[in-house]
Amino acid sequence: MMQLPAPKRQPAPELETAIAAYTAVRSPEHLHRVVEAGTGLVYHFAGLYSHGSRRDDLSQAGYEGLIKAAQRFEPQRGVSFATYAGHCIVGEIRHYIRKEASFDRSGRVAELQILINEAIDEHFKSTGEVPSLAYIAEAVNVHEAGVVQALRAGSVPLEEVDLSKIQSLRYESFRLPIEDRIALEQAVNKLSSLQRRVIGLLYYRELTQEQAAVELGISQRKVSRLLHKSLNQLALCLAWQ
Repeated sequence: MMQLPAPKRQPAPELETAIAAYTAVRSPEHLHRVVEAGTGLVYHFAGLYSHGSRRDDLSQAGYEGLIKAAQRFEPQRGVSFATYAGHCIVGEIRHYIRKEASFDRSGRVAELQILINEAIDEHFKSTGEVPSLAYIAEAVNVHEAGVVQALRAGSVPLEEVDLSKIQSLRYESFRLPIEDRIALEQAVNKLSSLQRRVIGLLYYRELTQEQAAVELGISQRKVSRLLHKSLNQLALCLAWQ
């Protein structure tokens, strides 16, 4: 197995030179130089997705992505190797995270993870540069600490994710801040399955109470009682957030 080089804080500038040499002569020595030059990319993305936990495992996955990128790179396509390698590194890291994920994620947090990944991909695609945590936070409108916590979800028990740190940087018109959406989701999850169905039919599908009663096979009066009880429980839960 190839010995991995010590981490560097930024991608090495000789990466394009190293891949050119490896493309010309595909020797283990030239491949090692590519790996050494790409260490900055690997450790940037491993650090972004780990923030201290499982960093070695994610770095190993990142190096696998870097090696695959070197072996598959086609210079004639007109894309820099750093950009191509970055996509491969991130892809391997995300694949490892999905494979190893063993904990549930909040639906809102899962949606935020998708937005974070899209922001990373778009920035890398348009600039060829690795995005900073500050850039990602601005792109998804969430504080940096919230981005860090969101990326931990699925890899650790949900109770270990500090959801209180996932807060909007700025408020947007006609849209609840993400912290309020997470709080509402947590409150709804505490309702019974029948209560959640009533809420879903009335507020998401916008059925009338009579229509909801027909779909659920219960009386309109019971729908009304369930709605009243549910709203009271939600108000109580949100008051304690």
